[in-house]
Amino acid sequence: MKDCVIEEHLYLAFSHQYRDSVFPLHTSISLFLLSYCDCKLFKIFLVPTGEDVGDQCVTKNLPGDLEVHLISRCQLPEVVQSCSLPAVVVKDGKFCRAGLSVVLRHIIQKTYEADPSKKDVLELLGFKKTCLKACAEVSQWTRLCEISIPLAVERFLTASPEHCQAIPPDILQFERKLGEPVRVHNDDKIRRQKLQQQKAGAKAAVPVLGEEATKELKAGEVHEHPPPSLELSVAFSKLLVQEASGAINREASHIRRTKTSDLPLLDHIFAEGLYFTVADIVLLPCIHQFLVSSKKQGRNLENLPLISTWYRRVQEVPGVKKAAGKCNMELLQLPELTSAPEEQAQDFSSVPDELEEENEDSNFIGGPRPTMTKLMENGIEAKFSPHPCPSWTLDWTSLPSAVSPGEGKMSRDRALRKQQQLNNLVAVVTKLAKPGDVIVDFCSGGGHVGIVLAHMMPSCQVVLIENKELSLIRAKDRSDELGLNNIWFIQANLDYFNGTFNIGVALHACGVATDMVIEHCIRARAAFVISPCCYGFIQNTVKFKYPRSHQFKEILSYKEHMILCRFADQTAVQLPPERRLIGKQCMGLVDLDRAWAAEDQNYSVQVISMEPESCSPKNNMFVGTPT
Repeated sequence: MKDCVIEEHLYLAFSHQYRDSVFPLHTSISLFLLSYCDCKLFKIFLVPTGEDVGDQCVTKNLPGDLEVHLISRCQLPEVVQSCSLPAVVVKDGKFCRAGLSVVLRHIIQKTYEADPSKKDVLELLGFKKTCLKACAEVSQWTRLCEISIPLAVERFLTASPEHCQAIPPDILQFERKLGEPVRVHNDDKIRRQKLQQQKAGAKAAVPVLGEEATKELKAGEVHEHPPPSLELSVAFSKLLVQEASGAINREASHIRRTKTSDLPLLDHIFAEGLYFTVADIVLLPCIHQFLVSSKKQGRNLENLPLISTWYRRVQEVPGVKKAAGKCNMELLQLPELTSAPEEQAQDFSSVPDELEEENEDSNFIGGPRPTMTKLMENGIEAKFSPHPCPSWTLDWTSLPSAVSPGEGKMSRDRALRKQQQLNNLVAVVTKLAKPGDVIVDFCSGGGHVGIVLAHMMPSCQVVLIENKELSLIRAKDRSDELGLNNIWFIQANLDYFNGTFNIGVALHACGVATDMVIEHCIRARAAFVISPCCYGFIQNTVKFKYPRSHQFKEILSYKEHMILCRFADQTAVQLPPERRLIGKQCMGLVDLDRAWAAEDQNYSVQVISMEPESCSPKNNMFVGTPT
């Protein structure tokens, strides 16, 4: 079996070491997960960010059981040079996984595939295996864990004493998160058990730990006494491979009849709720460094009681102390904090959620006509440029079958419409592209656009970027069948791609993803050909605020812009013609706002309707070129 395993290379950035951690913290987190999983499947390379880093400086505090190699950035595989680290690539391959969450999830999956007995490792991915799967550009929780807290701790550690008096807002945000009620699958059942426990008395409902738990107790991995709350019982029963439900008696009839709204809420045990996940793995090295530094400064942690409790509890998880020992992390033994003083508790409970206030008005009732009239009175209407090559088409019958979108196992009608959509994008890209250009297919999915472009333009390098692993694997299989040598595959969120390129394309980039692609292209001064989709999913995020252009901002509020976005999705063929026409006008207005925002960045942008318009209800297309 081991002979069949393809060697994969893991590349980690290295800037410096501080106390018992390697920086940046993303590297410490990756090494901690490898130690926790006892994973030796990857050849590990450290990539110094500075010029004066020697081997001894790099290796003196690394996990002793991991073989680590030093490599300069210019020696990285070309595809990895286009990505932020950490990154994983198959040896001599063109398939790269980049970004902390993507890499950690891959380590977990490969560990389990190599040894299916490690079910506890697979459980780190959480319910439905979705923990930290949503990209940080749109998920506040992923962003907090993957980006905000590691960066906040790094800044805290490097700040001068007079500038690090206040606890970083992102740490306070985590404290607040731990105080929120937990929502988990099947929580109604657990909440009824909690109600029964409360009525019967806490001690009566605590399950007895079994033989395996007793072994862990002796090893010092678990508290000497059984966990006192039902949430702890459920959490640690899962960690110790026991069934919590079997240890708790069936609910009494009056408990079963209690309304769901009257049931007690569940408390956080770990970062995401009741269960230990990769989110806890990410946060532990960060919070550890923050607590160590705070302790050295004599800082009082009474206003972080939930984080202190979480930090102690994570140490109880089997395998955590052992992994920490391998990584030379000397975990602190914190005193138990019961609650924060009332005036201090307000410090973190009042930390604003940046998006709550801005998005609170997003639930509204009303049609688009008043908003459209308001724009019209100010001389703004949807306008479309003529199609540059409306009759251009690929000769699909002469192309290899693996080039056709029909290879994606879609219906014949849908495959025909997909071919028509591709005709539009490929026609424009072929007019823009020059030999040697790098073309990036953002949000590539199964590679319908990128594979056609790579096949039709062998003198160009094509890069497919997609955060869904299975879609990208299907695209690579099709590419391998065609024998394409001018194509790379990168599984990553958009923010982790930092390579240079000449043209960016995206077919039906969903919601805010369209604006993310436009931003990437503008930053690279690259041309773009983009077909938007899912206007109804547009909303303010950490990075993007709507409306986008100063012309629209002077006229429309956020709520009014959201009305246009919601009705821009009303273009399905089943709808009445008048309603579809209004939907098309709303699409045109939303995209006009985007086009004007790009023009403010010295771009020439046209909004075009695909030909034929029946190829998709979402048939708008941007063509932007830097001026």
